[in-house]
Amino acid sequence: MITIMGASGATGGATLHSLTTQGVPVRALSRDPERLAAGLDPRTRHLVEAVFADADDPDSLRSALKGTGQLFLTMANGPRQVEYELLTVDLAVRGGVEHIVKVSAPAAEPDSPVAVSRGHHLVEERLRAHGVTTTVLRPYAFMQKLLLLAPGIAAAGLIHGAMGSARCNYVDCRDIGDVAAAVLTRPEAAGGSLALTGGRAYSHPEVAGMLSGLLGRPVGYVDLPPEELRAHLVARAGMPDWLAAHVVEIQRLAVERPESPDDAATRLTGRPPRTLEAFLQEHADRFRHPFH
Repeated sequence: MITIMGASGATGGATLHSLTTQGVPVRALSRDPERLAAGLDPRTRHLVEAVFADADDPDSLRSALKGTGQLFLTMANGPRQVEYELLTVDLAVRGGVEHIVKVSAPAAEPDSPVAVSRGHHLVEERLRAHGVTTTVLRPYAFMQKLLLLAPGIAAAGLIHGAMGSARCNYVDCRDIGDVAAAVLTRPEAAGGSLALTGGRAYSHPEVAGMLSGLLGRPVGYVDLPPEELRAHLVARAGMPDWLAAHVVEIQRLAVERPESPDDAATRLTGRPPRTLEAFLQEHADRFRHPFH
């Protein structure tokens, strides 16, 4: 059995969709399995076993993992993410899981400038200590996260950042799901580490230019010192302080470590990754209307 942790999230949901589209039965874990089941594609709903699991309730997690051979592990960034992932890894290995696909991050190192990446390093270390077969996915910036900028772009025509002209590798969560499905269904692809990016990297000014052409009106980029960006994200975008700090750290990492595309997604899926241009076009209305 393939079990998906975080099935209600962006990458977990994308992996669920990719697997079921291929006719692969899965177990999907959620704190609200009824809601998850109600939102499934009617054509593939029969392939999904939606099960309650909450990392705050180890017994529920232990029960939900019974019979699992492979686990897709992703959790939302947050103050307790490392704690929850370590617990899940320990319970999964003790329960007999043989292959874990973990969504990690670039620069998952003990001295990484990104706090979340340091946490991913700790989870990867636990996986190595257990000796279980592990495939580590290292996606760069999610295209879907650009939708967080949509209200400010729609209302004021501005993108705020702290990247200067540095470029960022955006990847569509649906490509992450397709790669995860590939390594979960092809034993020869399991194991190792995969950097996941789109086909090219973009600077914030370039993204602003693309949106200007798409929307037919100017979209500008305002470059701020890191601490000013953090304060802006808390005060104007309503982010909790830890999330604002994470966004700033990710942007500074792109400045300090220039990014270039990787072809892992193409090698695993057999097609080029989705483009940022197509993603922005798909969600154009979100950038046009403040409350869309």
